[in-house]
Amino acid sequence: MTRRVSRYLLALAAAPLLAVTAHSAPLADWPQVKSAVAPDARLEARVRAIVAGMTLEQKVGQMTQAEIKTATPEDVRRYYLGSVLNGGGSWPKGNKYAAPADWLALADAYYDASMSTDMKVKVPVIWGIDAMHGNSNVFGATLFPHNIGLGAARDPQRIKAMAQAVGKAVRATGINWVFAPTLAVVRDDRWGRTYESFSEDPRIVAQYAGVYVEGLQGDLRDDANVVATAKHYLGDGGTDQGKDRGVNRSGRQDMINIHGAGYYPALQAGAQTVMASYNSWRDDAAGKDYGKLHGNGELLTGVLKEKMGFDGFVVTDWNGIAEVPGCGNDSCPQAINAGIDMVMVPDDWKRFIANTVAQVKDGRIPMARIDDAVTRILRVKLRADLQKPSGSVHAGKVEALQARELARKLVQASLVLLKNDGGTLPLARDKRILVVGKSADSMANQAGGWTLTWQGTDNRNSDFPNGDTILAGIRAAAGGKVAYSPDGKGVDVRDFDAVVAVIGEGPYAEGDGDIGPAANLRHSARYPEDLAVLKTVAGQGKPVVTVFVSGRPLYVNDLLNLSDSFVAAWLPGSEGKGVADVLLRGADGKTAAPFTGKLSFSWPKSVCQTPLNVGDKDYAPLFAYGYGLAYGDRRKVGRLAEDTGTAGCGTTNAFPIFNQSDRATFPLYAQSGGERVALGADLNATYRLPTLAVETAQVNTQQDGKKVTWSGPGFIEAKADRPRALPAWATRQGALTFDTIVGAAPQGTVQVSIGTASVDVSAEFKRVAGKGRQTVKIPLSCYKGVDLTKVDNPFRVTAQAGLVAAFANIQVVGGAAADPGALECAH
Repeated sequence: MTRRVSRYLLALAAAPLLAVTAHSAPLADWPQVKSAVAPDARLEARVRAIVAGMTLEQKVGQMTQAEIKTATPEDVRRYYLGSVLNGGGSWPKGNKYAAPADWLALADAYYDASMSTDMKVKVPVIWGIDAMHGNSNVFGATLFPHNIGLGAARDPQRIKAMAQAVGKAVRATGINWVFAPTLAVVRDDRWGRTYESFSEDPRIVAQYAGVYVEGLQGDLRDDANVVATAKHYLGDGGTDQGKDRGVNRSGRQDMINIHGAGYYPALQAGAQTVMASYNSWRDDAAGKDYGKLHGNGELLTGVLKEKMGFDGFVVTDWNGIAEVPGCGNDSCPQAINAGIDMVMVPDDWKRFIANTVAQVKDGRIPMARIDDAVTRILRVKLRADLQKPSGSVHAGKVEALQARELARKLVQASLVLLKNDGGTLPLARDKRILVVGKSADSMANQAGGWTLTWQGTDNRNSDFPNGDTILAGIRAAAGGKVAYSPDGKGVDVRDFDAVVAVIGEGPYAEGDGDIGPAANLRHSARYPEDLAVLKTVAGQGKPVVTVFVSGRPLYVNDLLNLSDSFVAAWLPGSEGKGVADVLLRGADGKTAAPFTGKLSFSWPKSVCQTPLNVGDKDYAPLFAYGYGLAYGDRRKVGRLAEDTGTAGCGTTNAFPIFNQSDRATFPLYAQSGGERVALGADLNATYRLPTLAVETAQVNTQQDGKKVTWSGPGFIEAKADRPRALPAWATRQGALTFDTIVGAAPQGTVQVSIGTASVDVSAEFKRVAGKGRQTVKIPLSCYKGVDLTKVDNPFRVTAQAGLVAAFANIQVVGGAAADPGALECAH
């Protein structure tokens, strides 16, 4: 039997955040939730009347969400599109520097188009955006710390204030729907979206969920209110080995009490939309496989809509229906029948509309399901009282994008002091300070993913006119006594009183941020330059303060040993002065801002200590959940054991070459006509050479591949700076495998090489041309004479004439040579 959620929520709100994750009375079943947005009989009658007067095409149009790159205002009018969105790296007219007025003009154009259709009752379009930590797609907007830092801040009221500021900033651009908050409870920090989670503890997630929704939505009547989204439903933070879009193997009780914890207060606060998750759920203990969440009616309809009582609408993630077996980007009756109401189909929306209309007509989708979906969408739109975007008092106003003082306070509160053995911190302002490290003067690194671009990788300091780097913050506080050297070379450390090293991860987002099973948690293995810079400045008689910028806890014992003080700064966003506020004393010599942050994620003490969560059996982290030193705290870390092992933490038979976060191992290059370019981190770039062009494409997931168009001789290749050994477990009956979409058959010879050995795949590429995504498997035994213990060029595709093909998920897979479909070696 289900029970009302209010008593459970009160218990969550009252629970001490530093206690072990265990509720005195865990839920036995999914709870009923009473939403703050009450049903309105008059509104419901109006919705019924509108739905009754709509054609099937109009209904399916309302269920369709298209990307602004592919849908014009005229398309909204003609196809009755219910929604548009802009993904990361998508801006009005493709202009990264579009002003609020430019965003507003496009929003007005979409609105006007939606109100000029031939529908009996005009229904306004709703525009959704990933405003992840501020209105983070928009040039000049304040960027708050990512959620992982907010979890460390332990400040629900400032979280609500932040959400209110985000709502205002979004309305300034004419948009009225935000895909936030993320309510994932991350259980394996190898997941590349760990920083989107407030905590591994469901109680922090639950405490923040409701106030976040309240801050965004208010009463849905204020000019700063936007529609909120609880995402990603359900269990995205609990996938096996932290794999994005992977399988959550939790038991039912953990799914209810851990992964569901944030949804109950979010829905109670009135969240009007829920976004389905890419992951699958397989309850291993019960032997039940729920499959992909996008296609699971038991969870989308039976649990969310019926048991919990959610009466808003469910939207998919980006091309999420294609995750469901048997479906594609443009067709999935299974997902709609399961309870999906609005389908985010960025590019293939015209075919989706046509297919869905046909599926209703032939009975594969009941008309009652369509009517229910459209009823839910119209209910939310009427509740939100969608008006012309330019009617908001904040519309088009640059100042509405700013909330810098609030962001600075949240940065201060989010910092966690892990080590201060010599009492080095806080630093006096009159000291001579040497700042080193790649992240000290990098807005891109301190802002992280979901910042202007999807992965946050194609950003420069000039792209942030209303922010300060950490270096700028230190300089502003300490004046002319600050010097900067990115690598610590060329300066004499003895000329300074202290060194501040700002190091850490580069920006990433979903997929690209995953630490795959062939790797481990050791930060220095992925960023050896950070270890090098600390070795350069440490041990010279001057204290070293390390500020670690990252999207998750990582194994950093080697870095801790080289540091007198160590600060976990997470991804602080645009306000680098907030970091300096805490590191340096005030002008009066007193503490300017104290360290108050506490770990919301446990910190590992070994390279493969994952999963690691408070409450686990034999829980023994390096720094426990809730840990965080304050000034005056005399606890010492001391010398730590170091592990330089390279063994992976997961179960795998695949060695990555070009695969999400492992791209740096073998960087990609393109070459033709004597010209050579590195296919770098700019996912929006198109590289043009004399006889080939390369652009980012989707093969399996968003922006996971490179599409290459040949017009003459040329090649792309993965090339390391030095030879590397392919692991024995990958080469045993191994094959070089890659996913490809061959859009145009080759007009000449195509060869795939490892080192100096090549295999002719011309016939295979002709065979799979035009057949969508295919996996090519070439046995390593075909590459005669190659020393697999010394490989610096494990993948090259050379074409002599016309060919269009996209490549992704390039790897060497042990045992794959025996798989059905593996190519036969030429004799």
